[in-house]
Amino acid sequence: MEKHNIINYQYYTSPCGELVLYSFNGRLCMCNWEDSHDQSSASLALRRELKADFEQKPTAVILEARRQLTAYFRRKSETLKVPLLLVGTEFQKRVWKSLTKIPYGKTITYGDLARELGVPTATRAVAKACSENILSLFLPCHRVVGKNGQLQGYSGGLDVKRFLLDLEDNTLFMPEFTPQEKENES
Repeated sequence: MEKHNIINYQYYTSPCGELVLYSFNGRLCMCNWEDSHDQSSASLALRRELKADFEQKPTAVILEARRQLTAYFRRKSETLKVPLLLVGTEFQKRVWKSLTKIPYGKTITYGDLARELGVPTATRAVAKACSENILSLFLPCHRVVGKNGQLQGYSGGLDVKRFLLDLEDNTLFMPEFTPQEKENES
């Protein structure tokens, strides 16, 4: 019998929506909003790219990601850092890596991000790469906004983007968060 690669996954209930965490060979390869419009196509693309099957099972990196997410949502930590597997084009990877340099509680425009990457005329391409980020929160594309601070595009929806930006605004009161386990869906 042929051995298959396995992408492990587990659900995480955040205060602003359900996330699905995927890991492959000890690295987090997806943290995406379960009800996002591209969730199923993103997971299928990941499966095809990694030539892997899915198995609902926690791994060390998923458990660590869950722990860090809980600390983040409780405002006990401003960083989310686990080993990541970026699956995309070289340009997408450049954009995604640059997202980690945006400080907690700060925002940047798509145009500014394009300029920082040395491609000032590629604002639309940068925005598209941000929209294709499947490692939400770990690659904080919610911190990228349109001209004049307008909220634009986010896989979890604009309400979630606003929630995350408000969460990172330490001047606002946020209620205590306790994550809940989602029942296995068999």
